[in-house]
Amino acid sequence: MKIIMLGAPGAGKGTQAKQIAAKYNIPHVSTGDIFRANIKEGTALGMEAKSYMDKGQLVPDELTVKILLDRVAKDDCKNGYVLDGFPRTIPQAEVLDEAVTKLSEKIDYAINVDVPDENIIRRMSGRRACVKCGATYHIVNVPPKKEGICDACGEALIVRDDDKEETVKARLATYHEQTQPLIDYYSAKGILKEVDGTKDMNDVFADIVAILG
Repeated sequence: MKIIMLGAPGAGKGTQAKQIAAKYNIPHVSTGDIFRANIKEGTALGMEAKSYMDKGQLVPDELTVKILLDRVAKDDCKNGYVLDGFPRTIPQAEVLDEAVTKLSEKIDYAINVDVPDENIIRRMSGRRACVKCGATYHIVNVPPKKEGICDACGEALIVRDDDKEETVKARLATYHEQTQPLIDYYSAKGILKEVDGTKDMNDVFADIVAILG
């Protein structure tokens, strides 16, 4: 089962993708995780990706496509995968379609987690992250026991550059311009499924499972 997760940054598609991967025993392939790993390791690709992410811009197609296609060609993806953060543009979607068609395969579902912009801004600007151990919190939904301090390692928490309100707004503007057309693209292919991402995340997952069977 090959699944694409769609939705604005902060809509919760990553959380849902992880749960889908666990339930159906297929890899969760996140471009964000791949980029963050490269950033943490200080690779040239990571630094280049970071320069775009810090401005709220999307990483260019040529960087994203190469790393993604290499990943889904690995053995653990033979029975399917959940793509999270790719494709983000119509050209990326076309490259992906071409790649899976060459393998005599197809994408089974494109699931759109739908959340209004104002909900996303509120969600993301409340995020806090620990730069030492990678733990993440939310000042309302998942607060640390001590304000501003990581429960796991005791280090100070920060607002990541890509969670700052002005960056979130820039990312949403970019999303509506470049990524939202994918909803029409996959709808025309007959594989788009939409879920209400404003619900409790367990209810959102239940809705997705009802779709996937």
